Amino acid sequence: MSMPIKPDSPGGKRKRISAGGGVIIRLQGGRREVLLILRRGLWDLPKGKIEANESPEEGALREVEEETGCGGLSITGPLGTTMHDYEEHGEQVTKKTWWYAMESGRPDLKPQLEEEIEALEWTDLAGASEKVAFENLRDVLHRLQELLK
Repeated sequence: MSMPIKPDSPGGKRKRISAGGGVIIRLQGGRREVLLILRRGLWDLPKGKIEANESPEEGALREVEEETGCGGLSITGPLGTTMHDYEEHGEQVTKKTWWYAMESGRPDLKPQLEEEIEALEWTDLAGASEKVAFENLRDVLHRLQELLK
């Protein structure tokens, strides 16, 4: 959960993290659904830190598969980036996340418990926008709606 941000401490620097995330889409009964994750009691989209040897696309595909269990992922389009700030272990952090629309060839769901993911849920696209806990995720879902038009 994002926390209010304090200014960088004198002589200190804000830690910067790059992350990749995805919105997995499926057609179900003639309507588009996206996969949401429930983490720490809040509905979210799967995302995580990009490793040093990865591109944003590679990191997004790996993280989304790890967090959801969905295999055979492919990127169908870019959804831009988001930025958010938070505090972690007393350190100020700015996270930039690259987002991608994705499809899964093997949508076998398995929440990554070690990342505190409690549940996974397919939700219609309009309902997902109302359900996610953060405004920047609503922006990502709106970009997806525009991409799909």
